[in-house]
Amino acid sequence: MKWISTRGHSPPISFVDALFAGTAPDGGLYMPERLDPLPAAALESLRHADIVEVATTIGAHLLRDEISRTALEPLVRDALDFPLPVVRVTGRISVLELFHGPTLAFKDVGARVQARLLHHFTDGTPLTILVATSGDTGSAVAQAFHRVPDARVVVLYPEGQVTDVQEAQMASMGDNITAVAVRGTFDDCQRLVKRAFADDALRGHVWLTPANSINLGRLLPQVFYYFLLARLVPVGPDRGGEGLVVSVPSGNFGNLTAGLIAKRLGLPVRRFVAGTNVNDAVPAYLQSGRYEPKPSVRTVANAMDVGAPSNFERVQALYSGDLTALRRDVVGFAYGDDRVTEEIGRVYRQDGYLLDPHSAIAWLALEDYLRADATAQGVLLATAHPGKFREVVEPAIGAAVDLPPTLAAALARPRHTVSMPADYAALEQFLRAVH
Repeated sequence: MKWISTRGHSPPISFVDALFAGTAPDGGLYMPERLDPLPAAALESLRHADIVEVATTIGAHLLRDEISRTALEPLVRDALDFPLPVVRVTGRISVLELFHGPTLAFKDVGARVQARLLHHFTDGTPLTILVATSGDTGSAVAQAFHRVPDARVVVLYPEGQVTDVQEAQMASMGDNITAVAVRGTFDDCQRLVKRAFADDALRGHVWLTPANSINLGRLLPQVFYYFLLARLVPVGPDRGGEGLVVSVPSGNFGNLTAGLIAKRLGLPVRRFVAGTNVNDAVPAYLQSGRYEPKPSVRTVANAMDVGAPSNFERVQALYSGDLTALRRDVVGFAYGDDRVTEEIGRVYRQDGYLLDPHSAIAWLALEDYLRADATAQGVLLATAHPGKFREVVEPAIGAAVDLPPTLAAALARPRHTVSMPADYAALEQFLRAVH
């Protein structure tokens, strides 16, 4: 298996090279050159498998030329040592809860697997992990790489635009973790990271690797948990009535990309529903056919405040730019803050289920879709613990949210941040210095 750039102007490379490079020389993102469906027997076996078996099976299928199943299984077992339950909430809606990891966000799955993959393949050369975050990515990466030998982590986040808990998780780790508060937006942070990876002179001095979902090491593990949904629907020739409707809260669109890959591998999904906040470049594209990224707008669902989602380039590559084909698989919805907070309160009172703002957007989008599809069963991905967004959730439900012990501990620890303008020269100087 070779891995190719979405832009088609860089030579195919191995997974190991793509893992460490992050982006391709032509500026594109790496994707597998082909996606071979899993054998029917393997798909059927996953209906009764736990996450370790699922991840080992899918990972070995995708990386079969790069790492043996024997080597992959203990790596995955160490990384994914927390539950990922599927909870039925209503007669037609289930929730895949992805927030039971160390930082209580779905990004623990990708970050922890990526950290172990990098450590497995590294030769001991000092590595700088550089990542931009709009919220949960930074804390997940910081936790996953904390005290990993030969790895230094630099996390860029927009100053004053993440929650208190999110900042505490990033800025209180210490040791090999540096939190950088950029005086700008997430788009500024992402722009700085992209420029750093395109800077050959810098990369000749500092071995840089990205840790957000532009990196295959973060993206591919997200494919794993989609196959936990196989237990909800038959995977045989009848396709279980054409499969589930899966609602994905979408910001940088790595999560949806992983779902689309899972569908290509054989997971029976009838339709994906991409829910966003008012940063709606992709839902607008699905409606109008015009893709017009815009500067990000701050919302109550801050991890989705992305005006120009990087992974949408992968989505377009998967469909070879065929909008009609993409529309057959994906429908998009966007919501303002008032609708989101109202939905958190309504679902809590009516169904007894507590949503964070991002998962509430996925719930809204799924309900809107199901109104037009009377036969479908839906599942949404819940991506963060509500306690991470108490500032939004508590007023919405009119009650206090219990803070999990890990979050309380993060809030109690001293914080250490570096403040930086949204200026590439400042970042370049800093990266050279910390190396």
